[in-house]
Amino acid sequence: MHKDEVKGVAKQAEGALKDAAGGLTGNEKLQAEGKLDKAVGKAQQKIGEAKDAVRDALKK
Repeated sequence: MHKDEVKGVAKQAEGALKDAAGGLTGNEKLQAEGKLDKAVGKAQQKIGEAKDAVRDALKK
């Protein structure tokens, strides 16, 4: 597992918390930040997965 995958999952979790908190409190800005963090985290996770795939392919 690449460090980008771990960071991406953590960013998604942080985003989910912000999204939920913003929804509960009616804070649209916080909710939007949460949605953005989730998207960024998902992208970062996918980058880490791609790096792993390349590394594994080069080992073969």
